[in-house]
Amino acid sequence: MHVLLERLSSLPSLLVAFSGGVDSAFLLAAAVRALGPERVEAATAVSPAVPPSELEQAEGFAVGLGVVHHAPATDELAREGYRRNAGDRCFFCKTELMSVLAPLAERRGIAAIATGTNADDLVAGFRPGIRAAATAGAITPLADAELTKDQIRAVSKEWGLPTWDKPAAACLSSRIAYGIEVTAPGLRRVAAAEAALRSALRAAGIPVRNLRVRDLGGDTAKVEIDSELVEAVAARAEVLAAVEGFAEVRLDERGFRSGSMNELLPNPERYR
Repeated sequence: MHVLLERLSSLPSLLVAFSGGVDSAFLLAAAVRALGPERVEAATAVSPAVPPSELEQAEGFAVGLGVVHHAPATDELAREGYRRNAGDRCFFCKTELMSVLAPLAERRGIAAIATGTNADDLVAGFRPGIRAAATAGAITPLADAELTKDQIRAVSKEWGLPTWDKPAAACLSSRIAYGIEVTAPGLRRVAAAEAALRSALRAAGIPVRNLRVRDLGGDTAKVEIDSELVEAVAARAEVLAAVEGFAEVRLDERGFRSGSMNELLPNPERYR
């Protein structure tokens, strides 16, 4: 942790690209410890791909730390490469984000922009968004300090951060199978489907942590939940029947897997 705080304290000021997730929340808290709240600001993108609840939580966290919080709009859907939804979709998403954050940092007189990329992300092998952020000049203090996700969660818990055990919450576009165009109605459909499923699970007394409704194209969806809950959900037909917007809903017997859509890419190497 000393390496991280030392690196952050060497910066004149910092704008954190703040999604509200475990990593960027920890980075924001660490930056406040190293620099003080007056030299740190946070920015959370407002986008059709981000549920409003995530924005509300991010704002509350940032305000709790005493830092200025920005909520600039991004327009990923205006980028053809993002809408096309090939394996490099995240490259166009992060490019759009940085095209908004760079001018914001300049207007605010902030010296650097940082993302919450951690050491695990660098060895995951398929992260086109990291490449886009690096190309745009963003720094990655967590990865540079060789901090893994488990370490970040552990220290977040020590620091009393409410995000220490927050489940992964990738953007809604990650629910749409590669090759299917990303549209605003499509993003709204998966958001509504997940909300309906969570409600049905609560009513059934099934405590889910990780949940995804994956749009496989047409009217077919695949549901991923915590692997230990698959059997219970499979036995309750009314739970899956609650999923809105899809004529056919399948339950993935392997359970939730972060980045499972990447398994469908024929040649992910080309997008690195």
